Amino acid sequence: MSNPNLVNPIFSAPFSKWLAVSVLAAAGSLAGCSDSSSDRPAAAPEPEPPETVVAPFQELYDQGISRYIGEYTPMLSEEEEGIVTHSFGTGDGPLCIDGSEFRMATLDAGSQDLVIFLQGGGACWSELPNSCTETASSGIPQSGILDPTRADNPVKDYNVAYFPYCDGGLHGSDRDTDSDGDGDADRFQRGLHNLSAGLDVALREFPNPRRVVLMGSSAGGLGTTFALPLVRYQFPDVRIDIVNDAGVGVNRPNQPEFLELLTNDWNSEAFFPESCPECIPEDGHLSDYHVWQMNEDPNVRRGMLSHSDDTVFALVFLMIGFDAWKEALYPEMQQLEDAHPERSHYWIPKAVGHTFLQAEPDQTAGGVPLMEWIALMLDDSEDWVSAQD
Repeated sequence: MSNPNLVNPIFSAPFSKWLAVSVLAAAGSLAGCSDSSSDRPAAAPEPEPPETVVAPFQELYDQGISRYIGEYTPMLSEEEEGIVTHSFGTGDGPLCIDGSEFRMATLDAGSQDLVIFLQGGGACWSELPNSCTETASSGIPQSGILDPTRADNPVKDYNVAYFPYCDGGLHGSDRDTDSDGDGDADRFQRGLHNLSAGLDVALREFPNPRRVVLMGSSAGGLGTTFALPLVRYQFPDVRIDIVNDAGVGVNRPNQPEFLELLTNDWNSEAFFPESCPECIPEDGHLSDYHVWQMNEDPNVRRGMLSHSDDTVFALVFLMIGFDAWKEALYPEMQQLEDAHPERSHYWIPKAVGHTFLQAEPDQTAGGVPLMEWIALMLDDSEDWVSAQD
């Protein structure tokens, strides 16, 4: 209480103490008598706590879909004419359905942009156990959209990470099965292991892409649905453009139990958020889930490709016929566009067939060639709109 700024040092200590106490008491009285109209500045408000930003697909990561990221490295990487094949050996990790080794390949073209391509090849589940590709090929098949010499190819100069398909579960399965009942597993549906291991390689080889184009045909087209959250996990800050070729998510109409059967057989339920019961809707199709993904991630755009009459899905796997296929196809694709009209469009020629990106790259829809339509998408053109015959 003897602060020299308050009490003259020539005063005695007792007087100094009394004077200081008196001054403080008087100040307190004045403060107590003041009313709310005082001009004194109000106390600064407490700062708002920072808003918590939730990463896209965090719920799915919490449900475990990223559990194999960072777990595996290739046993061998071999280069041939610029293409490197990465093989993972056999054991408890990546594996093809018949027990053979999984492999994937990369091509470094010196680009800032990256194509991640998921191969197709059927599907295997309890009702149809022998209808899928069972081994992984080496290298990258350089045809159609993956042909670097094709002049109209909009991704001909991109780096490539190519994922063969050999799990029978749309690149997202995680279940070993003892199909012959002898007590030992003989069917290895480890698509999630394979996908995660390959994405680790892609991140290592191409750590800072400007843009990722996620493509797939047939089972690989459906695989882009499962792969998207994991591609986002590996590349959190880049734009992802999806080109889904003949895996658009039309299912057996009004049979959600069929989708539930598949996800149970493949142990892939964790890809569907618990907070979104409508993601497996009563109509049985995947469009509500695709809309949920686009809601989660505003830095994603999606192009959907389909024949008006898809022979493989309508006749073989879904067994619903062309009429039921078409009756579902167009409304489902329009649902996606209506939900995100700037970021989701479709391209559907009136034709009988199955895939385009490698099998029919010269096809047109609504007068727009496929390669041109994809180029418009990647160029952010206002002319990138849905096209159909």
